[in-house]
Amino acid sequence: MLEQKVFEIGTVRSAVPFWQLNSVDLVRNLPDVPVLSETLLLMELKSRDRAVDLTEISQLVLGDLGAMLQIMRLAADEDVSEDSRPTRIEDCISGLGLPACIEAMSRQTVKRRSRPAAIVETWTHAQLVAGNCRYLAEENIIAVNPDEAFMVGLFHTIGSLPEVLGWEWTTPFCDDPELTGLRMAEAWSLPHCVVEYFSELRSLSKPGRWREIVHRAHRQANLRVYEEALDEHRPVPNISSAWLQLVSS
Repeated sequence: MLEQKVFEIGTVRSAVPFWQLNSVDLVRNLPDVPVLSETLLLMELKSRDRAVDLTEISQLVLGDLGAMLQIMRLAADEDVSEDSRPTRIEDCISGLGLPACIEAMSRQTVKRRSRPAAIVETWTHAQLVAGNCRYLAEENIIAVNPDEAFMVGLFHTIGSLPEVLGWEWTTPFCDDPELTGLRMAEAWSLPHCVVEYFSELRSLSKPGRWREIVHRAHRQANLRVYEEALDEHRPVPNISSAWLQLVSS
């Protein structure tokens, strides 16, 4: 098993002082995004299998926002796709190879017992919205590709990562989360649909299919949270003795 490394959230990837970088390089050289320790552990275990199942590996990565970003950033740097913006995590993993993916994921991890609440909330929220986006696309409620819809939902929060992860030195250009998200999506060569989503947010005067599906996915997520809250506080019904006699007879 590879040695697991745990770093401070604010660690910078590049050895070049950030004040010497231009705006594009500054975004490209943002710190590594942390990966959940259990995701890395499961990846390492799967890598030991005699026959590695790419579908299983891909599902593990899709369940972790940090793992997705780390692998897609590496795939863009290594240019593993004919398109400069890989669209499928399966293509990224097969192009890079499993050892390289695990190495990228292990650069910075967060253990369960010391995980900041902001990371838990952001990662959980991203997964919930991504799943809702996929459902809306699969049900043809909005006519978009389900895999692309999932990507947009998963990455729709990346503009808040500098604040969530405490990248304080990035504040000169991250006051606007929507603009930050767009710059990160462009610099990290995330899928075209993700770039389109943030572009739509920057031009609210124009209708946007990605903005619409994320909006609907949020409404579904809020409804689910509301229903779960009702279930937790719903009083136990008062079952009368007459009813008990009826059902027991």
